[in-house]
Amino acid sequence: MVEHTIHLHPSGPLVALVGNPNCGKTALFNLLTGSRQKVANYAGVTVERKEGSLSQPDGKTLRVLDLPGTYSLYPRSQDERITCDVLQGRAVGEKRPDALVCVVDATNLRRGLRLVLAVKRLGLPCVVALNMSDMAAQRGLHIDAEALSQALGLPVVSTVAVHHQGDAALRDWLAQATWRTSGMAVATEAVPTEEDHRVVQDLLRRLGLDTLLPDPLSDRLDRVLLHPVVGPLILSVLLFLIFQAVFSWATVPMDAIKTATNWAAESVVAVLPDTWWRSLITDGLIAGLGGVVIFLPQILILFFFILLLEESGYLPRAAFLLDRIMGSVGLSGRSFIPLLSSFACAIPGIMATRSIANPRDRLVTILIAPLMTCSARLPVYALLIGAFIPAREVAGMELQGLVLFALYVAGIAGAMLVAWALKRLTASGGMSRPLMMELPTYHLPTVRNMALGLWQRVQIFMRRVGGIILVLTLVLWFLASFPGAPEGATRPAIEYSYAGWLGQGLQTVFEPIGFNWQISIALVPGMAAREVAVSALGTVYALSASGEATAEMLSPLLAHQWSLATALSLLAWFVFAPQCLSTLAAIKRETGGWTMPLVTAAYLFGLAYVAAYLTYHGALMMGWG
Repeated sequence: MVEHTIHLHPSGPLVALVGNPNCGKTALFNLLTGSRQKVANYAGVTVERKEGSLSQPDGKTLRVLDLPGTYSLYPRSQDERITCDVLQGRAVGEKRPDALVCVVDATNLRRGLRLVLAVKRLGLPCVVALNMSDMAAQRGLHIDAEALSQALGLPVVSTVAVHHQGDAALRDWLAQATWRTSGMAVATEAVPTEEDHRVVQDLLRRLGLDTLLPDPLSDRLDRVLLHPVVGPLILSVLLFLIFQAVFSWATVPMDAIKTATNWAAESVVAVLPDTWWRSLITDGLIAGLGGVVIFLPQILILFFFILLLEESGYLPRAAFLLDRIMGSVGLSGRSFIPLLSSFACAIPGIMATRSIANPRDRLVTILIAPLMTCSARLPVYALLIGAFIPAREVAGMELQGLVLFALYVAGIAGAMLVAWALKRLTASGGMSRPLMMELPTYHLPTVRNMALGLWQRVQIFMRRVGGIILVLTLVLWFLASFPGAPEGATRPAIEYSYAGWLGQGLQTVFEPIGFNWQISIALVPGMAAREVAVSALGTVYALSASGEATAEMLSPLLAHQWSLATALSLLAWFVFAPQCLSTLAAIKRETGGWTMPLVTAAYLFGLAYVAAYLTYHGALMMGWG
């Protein structure tokens, strides 16, 4: 045995938290660090890096690192590989921790202690945090921390991460000026997992802790929520309510953001002369910032429910219920969560694919996430459906609602078709990969963890995506504003701009699918965000109104100037088209290069063109030209 001593110095050593998934490690990290957290990415990968600071009673500060959860030091996913690299000092740009806090679920010692033994062999000073000790006591499992400490040769403290002051014992250990722990030198050769399993079994038998005690409440709930018939029905109702909340709850804050953006733009117009730089401020900067913030209400509402389901322990069960359906197209149940997120916005859905361990499944999920019908499509759908689909009932249901539902189904069907095709075309696509995931016990979510989780997602979205959207908006403003209309011009100014020239050129490409030059021009600024196409059409048709008024004036005008075949073709185009540059930028961020964004844009463009072509010519055959 070797003595290790850490002398805490003013700059503070790096203390890393390591543990199995669902052991309460992140909740303990939140309790220790509070809001003093920084979220970034590890160098060269998209795995999140969370670091916080912990103030000591003597005024010194510790750096606390929350490592991704791992079951062993034999990595199977990118998350686990990062944890192993950091622990062994191989992570690029990352300091090897000075000390470790190995967080163990007190209700599942058998699994957690195997990781403790592996971590102990690294030779780093380590303390074991026996988390969820209150739940273990409720189930009749009484753990003698001192006896366990002697058996492991490591200090052991009890923690309850969901309670205020539940980290007091761990804080006391960390606050010691000199922390002495015992450990072995770094292992030079791997120890078989079976050997660690045998050691843990013997240890638990000696301490009288080898009896598995189930959670009665979780078992009773699972009998209903995982029932092969009742379970999917409950999940369907739950998803329906979540979608209703995302679209209805976000209306008020989104309208408030729109109002604030319009007020800011009008205020600038009132005090500044009519110059190009006033247009830059109003149509570029203010509109760009508004275009960033406008997504936040929906993203926060959706992530609120995702965090609620995750914190309660239900989210892994939803993935389990949908695994068979996802498996039929070559994916696993883990793809369900990112695709669910994509119905509000594809950007958080793409970000959520980090939880998928299999690289192929993660990449396929990223590729099909843009096909989910995001809320940005709704203004375009509402405009065209209101203008061309009569408001009448069919079989007791609203025809306009049925068309909107059909558009949602078309997006989902297209995504499943692409996933199925990739399953057939890729070498590993046809391989059976059974879903192996832990179903944690049910918990009541804590306000602290929910609030921190939402705040972190706001920071991630604004930092990683907000800047990109703003830059793209400014670029498109430039294209739509320069060069200006010549003196005596009678047509809208946009027709004389770079965007207008591009629209005229694109008409040749889009004419076979029924698009005129006005639509082609509107598609250019609509690349920043799909809903921008509505206001772009208003500009093209020289309308002075904006927002909802634009749609109200535009609907009858389009109904007179467009054919039904053109309208249906444009609806089919928007189901598949890659008309969201911020989504492509998010794909670049997550995949680390331009290859996948270009592949995504190419195949979506191809799908959109084929769907619009078939729709347009099918409508012409029906006499709707």
